[in-house]
This record gives sequence, C-alpha cells and structure tokens, in this order.
Amino acid sequence: MIIARIAGCTRVLGAPAGWTPETSGPCLGLPIRDEVNGDLPCMVSAWEPTPAELRAILSGAKIMLRIVGTGHPPVMLYVGDPA
Repeated sequence: MIIARIAGCTRVLGAPAGWTPETSGPCLGLPIRDEVNGDLPCMVSAWEPTPAELRAILSGAKIMLRIVGTGHPPVMLYVGDPA
C-alpha cells in the first residue's frame, strides 16, 4: 500500500519512540486527519493500493491489517469516497 495525502490533514505522524530502521525497516511519515466519530477521537489515514495489490483485491484477496505490538487497539477499516 502507498501512503496517500489525506484531505484535511491535521498533522503527520513520525516513527514511534525506540523505532530502529536497521532492524524494523523504514517508518515513513503518515499524514492523518484528526476527527471525532460520535464521541470517539479518531485519526484517519488514507492508503492507495499498488497496481499489483489492486489486481489481487479484484481477484478476491483480503485486505490485511497488521498491528505492531501485543495489544490490539480499536480500529475501523472502510472505503473512502472516490477522488
């Protein structure tokens, strides 16, 4: 997936404290939009599939979410409006 610039970006997240690119790989800046969903503070980022990923999705591949760490935060995945 390719990190996309999200409309209404409010900030860009960097690598977390203690991140080691040599062992964990690169951690690029992630543009996010802070918003409130109901009474929940949320951060929204936008992602664009590569052509190969889009072909795989269209062929039935699942979209996977990987969380770094041992606790799973609440997450929401959805499809945004067409650009």
